[in-house]
Formats: sequence, C-alpha cells, structure tokens
Amino acid sequence: MSVANLCRRLQPQVSARTAAGFGEVMRRLGAPLQVAVAGRIKSGKSTLVNALIGRRVAPTDVGECTRLVTRFQYGTVDRIEIVFTDGRKQVLPFAPDGMIPAELGVDIAEVSHVEAYLTNAVLQGMTVIDTPGLGSLDAASVSRTEELLGAAKHRKSGEEDEDEDEDADSELDDTSRSAVAGAEAVLYVVTQGVRADDQQALAAFTAATASREAGPVNAIAVLNKADTIAPESVVDSGGDVWKAATLLAEKQAATLKPRVADVLPVIGLIAESAESGGFTSADAEALRQLSELDDDILETMLISADIFTSWECDVPSGTRLRLLERLDLYGIRRAIDAIRAEPEITAGSLRRLLLDACGLAAVRARLSVVFAARADGIKAAAALASVTALAHASGDPGDRQRVHDAIEVLLAKPEAHQLRLLEALTLVASGAVDMPEDLSEEVLRVGSNADIGAQLGKPGAPRQELVTYSLERAGWWRSFASFGATPAQSRVAHVVHRAYFLIWQQLRDTAGGAAATGG
Repeated sequence: MSVANLCRRLQPQVSARTAAGFGEVMRRLGAPLQVAVAGRIKSGKSTLVNALIGRRVAPTDVGECTRLVTRFQYGTVDRIEIVFTDGRKQVLPFAPDGMIPAELGVDIAEVSHVEAYLTNAVLQGMTVIDTPGLGSLDAASVSRTEELLGAAKHRKSGEEDEDEDEDADSELDDTSRSAVAGAEAVLYVVTQGVRADDQQALAAFTAATASREAGPVNAIAVLNKADTIAPESVVDSGGDVWKAATLLAEKQAATLKPRVADVLPVIGLIAESAESGGFTSADAEALRQLSELDDDILETMLISADIFTSWECDVPSGTRLRLLERLDLYGIRRAIDAIRAEPEITAGSLRRLLLDACGLAAVRARLSVVFAARADGIKAAAALASVTALAHASGDPGDRQRVHDAIEVLLAKPEAHQLRLLEALTLVASGAVDMPEDLSEEVLRVGSNADIGAQLGKPGAPRQELVTYSLERAGWWRSFASFGATPAQSRVAHVVHRAYFLIWQQLRDTAGGAAATGG
C-alpha cells in the first residue's frame, strides 16, 4: 500500500522514536479495521458487542470488566490477556460460561486494557473494542477509554523521571502512542433521547479516532433498546413499535449528522440471544406453552415484567424470568404471535424470526457498507493522520517538513483519490470548509457510501440513469470548481468532480463488459 511504502521510505530519515511510531502505523495498516463501540453507561453496548461477534463473551452486568476497555480480536486460541499500565501481561482463561470473568483477580487500577482473542470468523475482518460507558463513571474508566482511543495527550507531561534510561528512545512516548492507538471507526450507541452531552460525547469519541476528525465515513450510530419506545409518543407510528423506532432513528440521524452516516434501530438483547445461542429449544417450548393461554390472561401477563413473572400459570416462574432476560416482553410477544400463526414452527425458525425482528442484519449491512467496504481507505486516512501526529510530536522541524512533503506527493497521485475524497468529506463534515447545505449533503452522500446507487442518491435506479446522472454531476462540479466557488470550496469541488467521473467510468465499463458478454 502507498501509505506503508511512504512510512518505509521515511523511517531512515527521521528520529528513532518517530521511526518506531511509523513501524506501529505499518503494523496497523495490515491489521483488521478497529471499530470502537461507544456510548453512555447502560446503553447496552456490551450486549450489542456480543450480538455482533455472535458469542456471549462481553460482560453486560456492571462489574470490573465493564470499567475497562476490552479489545476483541481474532486469535487461533481463545484466551484473555490483561495488559497492565507498565506493559506486563497476564493470561487468563475464559470463565466456564464462555464469558470474560466478572472478577479478574488483579488491581484494576493497574490495568491498561483487556485483550480477548477468539477463534471467530467475524473478527478476522474487524477488531471490536468495547469501551466503558460515558456518564456516571469514575474518572479512571474514562481515562482508560481516552488512552486506548488516542485522546490522551501529555497527561504525564512534567512528571517524567529526569534520569530516564537512554534506551527509552526506542519506545513510544505517551503522545506518540496515543497518535497510533486510536480505533479507525466508531459505532455509537444511543437510546431513546439524544441529549446535548450525547453529541459532545460522540464528538469526543470520534475526534479520538486515529483519523483525528470525525465524519460519516467512519461513524454510525444505533438506536438500541428500540422495543422500549412507546409508539404513542411518536407521530405517524400507527401504534407500531418498530415503525416508531425507525421514525425516531431518522429524527436522531438529523440531529447527529454530519457526525454519523446513519442511525439504525436495533434491539440488542434479542440480537444477542438469537445470534449467540442464548435462545434454546427449551425456550421455544416454554413460549409454545404460553401461546396456549387464553388471550385475556396473556395480555394481562404482558403488561409488565413483574406481572409476567409473578402470575400463576403452568410455566414455572424461573423459566419466565429466563425468557424475560433473553427476549424482554416485546420479543416474547413477537415469538408467541409467530407460534400462534404457525403452530408447527421449529425452534430454529423461531430464532431466525426473532433475528429478523431485532434489526441486527441492517446494522451489519451498514457496517459492511460504511466500514468494511472501505476499510483500506479509512485505515490509510487514519495512518496518514497518525504519521502527521508523530512527526509533529517529534519536535524536529525537519521531520515535520519531510513528512508533509511526502504526504503531498502521495496525495497528488491518481490512486490516492479515495484519500482525497475522505479528506474532502472531513473538511465539509467538520465545517472547516463552508458549503451551501444542499452541496454539503451531496458531498456527505458521495463520500460516506460504498454503494454506487446510494452515492448518487438513486438507490435501485436503472444503470443507464445512473450513467447519465453521474456524468451530469461530474460536469456540474467541474463548473462549480472553476466558476463561483471560493478557493477552499474549489478544492473540495475538484475532488467531488473526480469522484463522479470515476463512478461514470466504472458504470460505463461495467455496462460495456455486460454488453460484450451478452453479445
């Protein structure tokens, strides 16, 4: 990759410390994309992490581990590594239930973070970072999150030992470490109400990613616990819970943009249970028994969790409590409705129905479009930001100039267009370049989607319509860049023009190839 080559070329020309930082950048370029799952305390982050991984492994109850940053990554052997602030590591097995132990048996004040290695196919393409929730947390937990995500600056500045060993020059200092330690993307979890401090927290998390600036290219949000939304509180929901959640998510997307590409509703609890094996054939049988109750009794039981578990019926109270912990009242109702509609439905089919109802597939698809499909571009942009930060942290004007010149040469190359597009997107999303609202929306749309129909704002349109439209918009942006744009706007407009032109070329070449094959 061009950025890796740039690092290799620069390593002999910079200080040993900066060169070590470049080595870490190169390692990260070859690693899976790192996605931090962030949000408030009690927003259901760890439950969503389990659903995404497809295994119930992250603790969801408040305890030691929920106060630590945990990185879930692919490994050939399942194991846990506790990483201490002094660099020591301690290996632990997973608990008998397959989860990270609730108590680690160490002083967590001395722990930097936890590394969890899993033989898991999902993690071959993406490292998932579970972060402590924001709000109502001790300062140490927030600090751990900031350090791992790269937000920590010279917190120890002025506290260093003046008799520091000279060998330390080969080590990364705090600033350098933070410059390369950030996740490249953020999945931000919100619940029903997006508050002002949610926006501040999202800004803090996304600014702490390795790209240094947040934008819809590397951030999406999910509206978790969608089943708890009262449909009567959302206009035009028609009394439907999922419709209410979808409408509320759309409203939240308008509030959180341009910091996120989208907000999607999801029911993390059902997703975790259905995807990680938490929903069993015994659960399906218990639901089948409940489906045989009279309508009036069942409706009364489903009014509240307390009534559901305390009501006298043939299904034991403990079994009902388990169903509640796995599916909550909404999932129980959906499952019973499905059984009544199809009495012979199998446990496997019931699990798939619940999975379809929880919104996880849409979240995974969006992760794939926003993150996975453009992981190389996101990582390259993050790497360039880290390289720049490392050069500035070195304190050597020569290092800074050499890095700046090398990056400019790299970005001038045609193959670096994706990086230019990400840069233009960031400039517009952050407000650094002021654009009319309709043009800003267009830049965000073109830059934050991998699907061509979505990029052009015409999902599902016929190919010929997309060919015509992309060439038309390429011409418009070229004219805007030359006549009427400010110098800063012109810089962005030239990049967008080229994006449309490349889309047109791709569509035309694909259509030509299809025609040739057909002939």
